[in-house]
Amino acid sequence: MIPFARRLAAALLGLLLIGQAQGAPIPLDTRNLPLCLTRIAGGLAHPWGLAQLPDGRFLVSERVGSLALIDGGEITRLAGLPEVSARGQGGLLDLALHPGFGRDAHGDGEHDWLYFTWSRPGPGGDATALSRARLGEARLTDLEHLFVQDRYSRPGRHYGSRLAWLPDGTLLMSVGERGVTPERAQDGGDHAGSILRLTDSGEVPADNPFVDDPAVLDEIFSLGHRNPQGLVVADDGTAWSTEHGPRTGDELNRLVPGANYGWPVVTRGRDYVTNLPIGRNSAAGMRDPVYLFTGRFAPSGLAQASSPAFAPWRGDLLAGGLRSEALLRLHLEGDAVVEQETILQGEIGRVRTVLQGNDGMIYLLDDDASGSLWRLSPAADTSGTAAQCAE
Repeated sequence: MIPFARRLAAALLGLLLIGQAQGAPIPLDTRNLPLCLTRIAGGLAHPWGLAQLPDGRFLVSERVGSLALIDGGEITRLAGLPEVSARGQGGLLDLALHPGFGRDAHGDGEHDWLYFTWSRPGPGGDATALSRARLGEARLTDLEHLFVQDRYSRPGRHYGSRLAWLPDGTLLMSVGERGVTPERAQDGGDHAGSILRLTDSGEVPADNPFVDDPAVLDEIFSLGHRNPQGLVVADDGTAWSTEHGPRTGDELNRLVPGANYGWPVVTRGRDYVTNLPIGRNSAAGMRDPVYLFTGRFAPSGLAQASSPAFAPWRGDLLAGGLRSEALLRLHLEGDAVVEQETILQGEIGRVRTVLQGNDGMIYLLDDDASGSLWRLSPAADTSGTAAQCAE
């Protein structure tokens, strides 16, 4: 439940934003760091994925199946995308640049690839897919389809679909269990309900945890997930995910190769109709979550604060929430969350995506039919308790 004072502040902030010119910064107080919240761009159709190019421009995927290039205040929709299945929770989903994007020593752009996940239509429904392309003049070029999960299905929900690069240059990709048959997450012969690990060309790394197990698909890195919509690889190389429980039971997990995270056998979530517990709290051979979010948090978007600009938060995780309309800061000691702070709650609505940008600032997307890109930055004057934000 959002405290009344916080709800009132969010409502007043909303009115203030309506009355201000786009881009006017709003001061926010947090426990250790006064901040400025700034809308960078608006008019985005259910924005989902976010990537920042080396030159500072942004790419935003819109779930309806379009890709927006944001350059200052100008938005251009790029051509060259495949036709996505944009129904329910599906559509054009996460974005990630190749780790070597813009860094090729010979300047030949060998690694200048944009990776994106999407719901691909096919026989019997759709499936979570991974493709990559290069950025041309107002369009994508050299489109390559790298991976599609092994089974098309209905209805249009629980695609997972986050991307994160490991230090060895392999790519993690989350796939939800698709919402009809939860037991798919325990079937090693089904990509649904798993985190995958792929090479940058979509192949299976030779050291994946199940490559010698005939009962489990080679692409699977971990299984037993419900709908992981937050994914980040921390500076120390550890991988973390947040995933939706059915009704409460939303989880933060540290991803370990070969681990089983329990869904639907182990869950703190409850049935939507009866509100009764669904599974056990714990079971042998299944890994417990590091942290359980309070109430119906509905996690989507996960980042680590690692830039000098956010020195008081160094190493902390920033988790976005949809139903809760919250951004939480989680301070870790090992595998334990020892401190939680609410940074946003209602100020921008449903938080879909959280990203630390090239400039060290924190960027957010809100999930709305006319959504926005936001920036969180430290206030110029950090000597007092109230943030001082200059336009």
